[in-house]
Amino acid sequence: PAAPIAAVPVTGTDAHLPVHRIYCVGRNYAAHAREMGGNPEREPPFFFCKPADAVLVAPAGETVSMAYPSATRDLHHEIELVVAIGRAGRDIAVERSLDHVFGYAVGLDMTRRDLQGEAKKLGRPWCIGKGFEESAPIGPIRPAAQCGVGPDTEIVLEVNGATRQKSTIAKLIWNIPEIIEHLSAAWPLAPGDLICAGTPEGVAAVVAGDTLAARVAGV
Repeated sequence: PAAPIAAVPVTGTDAHLPVHRIYCVGRNYAAHAREMGGNPEREPPFFFCKPADAVLVAPAGETVSMAYPSATRDLHHEIELVVAIGRAGRDIAVERSLDHVFGYAVGLDMTRRDLQGEAKKLGRPWCIGKGFEESAPIGPIRPAAQCGVGPDTEIVLEVNGATRQKSTIAKLIWNIPEIIEHLSAAWPLAPGDLICAGTPEGVAAVVAGDTLAARVAGV
């Protein structure tokens, strides 16, 4: 039988948004680019993908379990603002980009850092480091009109109660409208596409038994 289609609940409703694709923006905070050995300047953005069924839905206020993945000894957390597309389009101009946004969610880009690092050294794709089962934990999608996401919006990740990552959306190298413009020039965006906008500095390893609490203000 076919695998079930991954879907994310929508805050305040009984509806779910079926996931079409998951796009991730690489090194989109300057401080994180530096800590990963990259260039923090505004070079053209680059993207990688996770499979749609990598989502692990975490209902608001609830703790869910994620299995520690196989083949790694260096699992890292990366908190992200997730942009959910609700209206299809291609070659979307910056000034029209937010018309295509359905809502926002809090997400994690879990990464097998040792496998990603090995792939980087060999010039190979990152799929094995980024695209494994449950590698995209996500909270409910809140409709955009209820969020008020802006430059001052705070993004925070705590591990076992201690703050690991903390920044604001203003520190994105490429902002949300610009990301949508670049993405839609390369792929036609569709309802159910999720865009992980990038992670701030402070990424680090977690071990079995750690508790991660991620939040984006207003989301």
